[in-house]
Amino acid sequence: MTNKLEELLDTVKGHRVFIQTHNFPDPDAIASAVGLQRLLGFFGIDSTICYKGAVSKASIAGLVSSFGIEMTEIVNLEIDPDDYVINVDAQTNNSNITDPGGMTVACIDHHPVVSSYDYRFRDVRICGACASIVADYFFSNDIAMDTETATILLYGLKMDTESFSRGVTDLDIEMFRKLFYLCDEDKLKKLTNHQMEFSELKAYTDALSTITVYDGVGFAFINSQASDGLIASVCDFMLTLVEVQFAVAYGYRGNGLKFSIRSELDYLDAGTITTNALEGIGTGGGHAVMAGGYLPFDNIMNADFDLQEELQNRFMNAVYYSRELQNLLSDPSAASDIAHSAPAHSE
Repeated sequence: MTNKLEELLDTVKGHRVFIQTHNFPDPDAIASAVGLQRLLGFFGIDSTICYKGAVSKASIAGLVSSFGIEMTEIVNLEIDPDDYVINVDAQTNNSNITDPGGMTVACIDHHPVVSSYDYRFRDVRICGACASIVADYFFSNDIAMDTETATILLYGLKMDTESFSRGVTDLDIEMFRKLFYLCDEDKLKKLTNHQMEFSELKAYTDALSTITVYDGVGFAFINSQASDGLIASVCDFMLTLVEVQFAVAYGYRGNGLKFSIRSELDYLDAGTITTNALEGIGTGGGHAVMAGGYLPFDNIMNADFDLQEELQNRFMNAVYYSRELQNLLSDPSAASDIAHSAPAHSE
């Protein structure tokens, strides 16, 4: 048994265990949680998958219903203070995960470290999907994997890397090869093809009509309560436009705005730009190529600015700063005082 798996098992054995995904879990988060649950079960450790939010998007609902996956919203659980919680595809103190009420002791994630939270067990590897890390536990320890588990993990891997078009590492490629020979190809194809419900189509087309592009940066607004998947789909579409290298899509979520951000340029780090753009009014972060954020309306209740103009200004200034920093690194003689030179953007 590898040291990582042995360390994880030693951390949680003998305790009541909950596997917590990020809020409004996506296919990768669900797949990783299911894979981990089945891995722990192999060693006689029972666990419950929990989350906050909804799983209504077609790609998620199809996954859950097709395999009879059992997940429970945190509000419907009684998690005691001494129960053990494992974060999967998320990290404590990030904006996209709620406090479950138990003792968070472990983290398995593929995003950059967002805080110095003192986990007893931490396995954070920068790769395309968290499902790759969970799959690696099986294969590195010669633990038999059934067809259903392989299909679930491969679906999570495909979805989070957008069919291997973003953020792919050697680990993802290796896990894809091994999972592919074990999976149910017909079921995988069906899940992959069914990504949007008809009820979302109007909101999607309306959002596309709002797209504006400024100096390679695309913006789109979904003027309705929107799922993570819908916002992400609009953002992904914008990045297919020749004129767009950095995309920002956002829509209503609860009492605030949910953001999805994509970048196709190495020096325009989506996570860093989102963090900087929403500083003081919301929270955000993620990978260099893919990020997310949230702005609670309570944070801007007394603000006297036009919200959409303010958001575009903030993102454009953050992008401008990153571009100037890149210029500084590539040609120091051409650099100016970038901290004070970024102009405000306006329509």
